[in-house]
Amino acid sequence: MAQVPQSPLGEVLPRRAAVLVAEALADTRVVLVNGARQSGKSTLVAQIARACGAAWFSLDRQQTLQSARHDPESFVRQAQPMVIDEVQRAPELFLAIKELVDTRYVPGGFLLTGSSRVLALRGLPDTLPGRMETIELWPLSQGEIEGAPDGLVDALFAHGPEVQHASTHSRASYAERIVRGGFPEAVARTGRRRRRFHRSYVADLINRDIMQMSSIERGHQMRTLLDVLAGRSAQILSARAVAQDLAASPSTIRHYTGLLEEVFLVKQIPAWSRNIKTRATSRPKLVFVDSGVAASLLNQDEETLLRLDGAIGPLLEGFVAMEVARQCSWSDDETQISHYRTRDNVEVDLLLERGRKVVAIEVKASATVRYEDFRGLRHLAQRLGDDFVVGVVLHLGEQTLPFGDRMRAMPVSALWEVAR
Repeated sequence: MAQVPQSPLGEVLPRRAAVLVAEALADTRVVLVNGARQSGKSTLVAQIARACGAAWFSLDRQQTLQSARHDPESFVRQAQPMVIDEVQRAPELFLAIKELVDTRYVPGGFLLTGSSRVLALRGLPDTLPGRMETIELWPLSQGEIEGAPDGLVDALFAHGPEVQHASTHSRASYAERIVRGGFPEAVARTGRRRRRFHRSYVADLINRDIMQMSSIERGHQMRTLLDVLAGRSAQILSARAVAQDLAASPSTIRHYTGLLEEVFLVKQIPAWSRNIKTRATSRPKLVFVDSGVAASLLNQDEETLLRLDGAIGPLLEGFVAMEVARQCSWSDDETQISHYRTRDNVEVDLLLERGRKVVAIEVKASATVRYEDFRGLRHLAQRLGDDFVVGVVLHLGEQTLPFGDRMRAMPVSALWEVAR
C-alpha cells in the first residue's frame, strides 16, 4: 500500500494535475506522471494510489530495481492496479507492460512516474503508442503555493481585453517569489538554507541522473554550461555562441542542452510562425524550469535582484514563462506556447495559440509601462487581424491600464490571482 510522503511544508498542497491524472486513469491503460525530481510526483501519485488501493513499487529501492530489470514480465504481473515510481530506471518494463495491457484492456492498470523525459530515453523498446497518456508535473505554481486560482491564460482567451486586475504586491515580493521558486523543499526554506538546497539539487542531477543517462565524462563542463545558460536565461539559444564561450562544439552544446531539458532543468520555447517548416528550424528561447535554481546559479538573492545591476529582468521573464507553461499544461483547451521574433528584431516574449486564436505577452521588470513597450504586440495584432485576441504587458505596477485596441498593461500577479 502506498504511503503518502510527509511534506516539508507541513501539509500536502492540492495540485492542479491531480484532476488530469484521475481523468486519464478512468479511460487509459497506462498513465505516466513525468516531471522534475522533487516536484511532488511521488506525493501526488501516492495520494491517488492510496485512494484506489494500488500496489506501490519504487525503483529507487535497489532490490526492487534489480527485480524489475531481471524479470520484467513477472514484475508487471504482480498486481493491478500498479504504481511504478521512477520507471526510467528500468526501461525494460515498457515492453512487458505493453504485452500485458494488450491482453488485459483495463483502464488505470499502470500509473508510472518518471524524473526524466521517459519517451526520450535511449534504447526504449516501445513508447506504448495509443496505450499511454503522459501528464507533466512542474514544480509548484504560485497559485498552488498560495491557494490562488491560477487562471489568467484561460481568462485572456475567454475575455480578452476585458480582464481586469489590481495588485498590492511590491517589487520586493516579486523578487522573493523568483528566488523561492516552486520546489516544496525550497519553498519551506529561506536564505542560505534555500540556496544550499538549489545547489545540491543541481549537483545531484548532474552527478546522478545526467551522468548515468548519457554516460558523459565531463560533469564539470555540464556545470559550466549551466552557469552560462543561466546568464542567458530568457534569450534566444545560440549553440554556436555558447560553444565559443565553452571551447566546445555546437553539436556538444545541443546534446548537453537536450540532456538538461530531459531532466527538466531547462525548457526550450520554440519560435512561432504560421509556417510549420519555419517554426521547426528557427532558434528557440531557453528558460529555466525553476526560477529559484536559475537565481542560485547566478548567485542572486532577494537583495541583489533589487539592485540596479541585478538580473531581475531575465529571471522575471523566465518566471512568467514557466507560470504560463504550467497553466497551459492543465487547461481544458490545448495551448501552444512559443516566442516571436522577426528578421527586423521585432520581438514578443510569449505567444499563446489555441487553434488560430493568439494571446501575446510581454514581460517588463518595471512598474512603469510606456507606449513603446507594445511595439511587438501591435505588430502582431496588425499581422493577425481578428485572430489576435489581446496583447498584454505584464509589469510590476499595481493597475491594469489600456494602451489601445486589445492592448493592456497588467500586474504580473494577475497570473495566479485572476480566475478562469
